[in-house]
Amino acid sequence: MPEAHIHAETEKDRELTFAQAIREALAEEMRRDKTVCIMGEDVAEAGTPFKVLSGLLEEFGKERVLDTPISEAGFTGLAVGAAMTGMRPVVDIMFGDFVTLTMDQMVNQAAKVHYMSGGKWKVPMVMRTTMGATRRSAAQHSQSLHAWFCHVPGLKVVLPSTPYDAKGLLKSAIRDENPVVFFEDKMMYKLKGSVPAGDYTVPLGVADIKRVGEDITFVATSSMVQVALGAATMLEEIGISAEVVDPRTMWPLDETTLIESAKKTSRAIVLDEGYERYGVTAELASVIATGAFYDLDAPVKRMGAMHVPIPFSPPLEDVTVPTEQTVFEAARAMCGR
Repeated sequence: MPEAHIHAETEKDRELTFAQAIREALAEEMRRDKTVCIMGEDVAEAGTPFKVLSGLLEEFGKERVLDTPISEAGFTGLAVGAAMTGMRPVVDIMFGDFVTLTMDQMVNQAAKVHYMSGGKWKVPMVMRTTMGATRRSAAQHSQSLHAWFCHVPGLKVVLPSTPYDAKGLLKSAIRDENPVVFFEDKMMYKLKGSVPAGDYTVPLGVADIKRVGEDITFVATSSMVQVALGAATMLEEIGISAEVVDPRTMWPLDETTLIESAKKTSRAIVLDEGYERYGVTAELASVIATGAFYDLDAPVKRMGAMHVPIPFSPPLEDVTVPTEQTVFEAARAMCGR
């Protein structure tokens, strides 16, 4: 397993939004490899409801940027077949809640073809979809369901948290020989960050230490990385040094970096926007508790979404997921301050 990465800005870095980084990754890969295509609802003229893909139709045409009927199961199945026969399709599922309609194709077909064919077939496809609450989109458009796919052998699962990671991880996902499910937090599309001008990739399965600390470890995913960084800044003001570790990929998972960080700080909180019950936080906490057991001064704490449908009411929705303040308070209590 490669060592965890710590990204340092360079003079060649530019400021891009998360959405711009995704669009640039797709455009560069489509120019590099003519087998890469995009398909989904409203991906062509509309550029998706979030306008992430705006401009790709004009450059690559309708043969490679395909608007599909409203049938997630149908066009995901089309992508599986296309991937098996030489293409590298990128499927766009506009809201992560709609992955329910793709489960047979992803779980029973894409994830198992390589194994069931004795390695003769591959399914090099990417399914891009969204996650994240607090957009006032109510119960059917606000869920973070990445844990479902993490449970299935044969699928890789990616959760970028910055524009830099979004571009590099997406390029790696497109080039990978396996089906990859790529989750983008819809609330982060306007988040700005440094992105190198040249071609680069971020390897799957290598965690990123977003902030170095000594007293407590935050293992955070996707949007929760930004929450963890905010809480770390607040903790610094009261003399607590927090380390923020971003796994970046749920599978493959860089267990070593998570464990070593927890051993160093002796305390760990795991943050994820998915439902806490039977969720990603449970798996990450288990990895840390098992690997760093004799070095921990306190049980690993989990913080995820409440076990309720995401409300439409803004005051109710805002308390269903971890915030900088709730993470700050949990860390302060764990550190005895």
